[in-house]
Amino acid sequence: MAAKILANLLVMGSGILARAVVQAYRQALTNASKSGVAQETLQNSVRRASKAMTEQEARQILGISEQTAWDEILKKYDALFERNAKNGSFYLQSKVHRAKECLEPVYRDKGPDTP
Repeated sequence: MAAKILANLLVMGSGILARAVVQAYRQALTNASKSGVAQETLQNSVRRASKAMTEQEARQILGISEQTAWDEILKKYDALFERNAKNGSFYLQSKVHRAKECLEPVYRDKGPDTP
């Protein structure tokens, strides 16, 4: 008998708690939209996403100039990527990779015979 009462209390209590959590979440969303926090958060995420790497930044990361041939860029990329894979940081390794990705369309548009 006591187990049945305890089980009923647990079920009722969890139902009440679930409804309270949902209601609190709805209220938080309402407050956020009234204060402008939701819009600000959305604008910040859009700003962060639009901060793509520039061609100049990519060249600085790889240590190359505008006259560098694509083969030299690949050599620099491989060297820097491997160096950071062995004893560097994942952050630097990803920056090197993003730099190469940024420069690929530039050299693809120039054609294979141009540096």
